[in-house]
Amino acid sequence: METKNNKGNFPIVCVGGSAGGLDAYIRLLKHLPDDMGAAVVIVNHLRTVATLLHEILPQYTKMPVELITEKLDIEPNHVFIIPSKRDLHVLNGEFRL
Repeated sequence: METKNNKGNFPIVCVGGSAGGLDAYIRLLKHLPDDMGAAVVIVNHLRTVATLLHEILPQYTKMPVELITEKLDIEPNHVFIIPSKRDLHVLNGEFRL
């Protein structure tokens, strides 16, 4: 995939979880290198409840953690969190909600 800010291809890793997912997300992020060259997207199954993951998870990784917004550029070495009550698509290197 070619993005606006980072030309070239890089993987997008999607991680899903549910009510008990927080512990798994924390353990995963603690062990991922901050320069792994992939974007990490966290999709929590509890989509009807507003997420606070973008406020909780930064203390467990050096990668930037962002709540996904419309047309946000996908970048490697970042963690992205899907907001509640939204579906997620990717178009031209950007997130679309």
